[in-house]
Amino acid sequence: MKKFLSLLLALVMILALCACGKAEAPLAATGGSAPKSDALVVDTCILKEADDAMINNYSLLAVNPEAPFADADGNAVDDVAINAIGAAALINWLLSEEGQELAANYGFEQYGEYLFYLKDERPVSTAEIPAATEDTGKIRLSTTTSVNDSGLLGYLLPVFEEKYGYEVEVYSAGTGKSIANAKMGNADLILVHSKKQEEAFIADGFSYVLDGMEAERLNWMYNYFVLCGPSDDPAGVKDAADVPAAFEAIADGKFPFISRGDGSGTHTKEISLWPEELGITAEAESFKDYTDWYISANAGMGACLVMAEQMHAYILTDKATFLTFVASDGVIG
Repeated sequence: MKKFLSLLLALVMILALCACGKAEAPLAATGGSAPKSDALVVDTCILKEADDAMINNYSLLAVNPEAPFADADGNAVDDVAINAIGAAALINWLLSEEGQELAANYGFEQYGEYLFYLKDERPVSTAEIPAATEDTGKIRLSTTTSVNDSGLLGYLLPVFEEKYGYEVEVYSAGTGKSIANAKMGNADLILVHSKKQEEAFIADGFSYVLDGMEAERLNWMYNYFVLCGPSDDPAGVKDAADVPAAFEAIADGKFPFISRGDGSGTHTKEISLWPEELGITAEAESFKDYTDWYISANAGMGACLVMAEQMHAYILTDKATFLTFVASDGVIG
């Protein structure tokens, strides 16, 4: 009996050591900039980055109070109340010296690199920002998941709210859904990253030029999309000549790829990178023959990163959200 108990104890110790080894597996390479910890267990890593084809521009647009708002069925909505004063206050603060400096420095202390960069020819505001009143105190911001999931808004908005007394309600989804939300009259301003969709928003009469600005579309900061995948990189993406060649290698080998599939800025960029002969668009019919490897998730960036990790798949994401995902051990939210 004593011998049996000794053997049982030894077995338990071996199993415990194996479990610890798995829990402490080191993080795969993420481009060499972010600090690594033995506690991180994410295998997905950055394989292509800092390519000119991967620049990710962000714009602010104020919602026009006189816009032709309509519900999801296209029926006109007449009782929309847009908080133009609050929207202007938030936009002017984000474009002020204080707001821009905070955005530019976000993430450096934690990751050892900047997550967002200011445009060289960006709009800058020196406007006086009014304090919130009972009528203007609540601001509705419709925005993309990347500035939310990356933690940027959670870093910026409390500073603005405490200083001026506003409360900012954030609706976070892909750019397409965020713009659609504003078109229904459910937002006072938008912060998104898809030039084509932004220009259509303006052309349809949903935005206007703020006092002191030269255009409706206030393009002020950017970061980079990154192509990520499993650390063993079965498609050879890391060694591809450029990003389009990397996408071609994924398609040729039919390696799993997670698409946002939600009309977001990230989804729009991804579609533009596939070989033209594949014919991949936002329409499900266009990739019906590729569903054995091309997974259209119709989900936010965080959820898609979780799927890519679980499925050993490739994915296009913004770098800020990816670094946040890795630092939180594969959890977003």
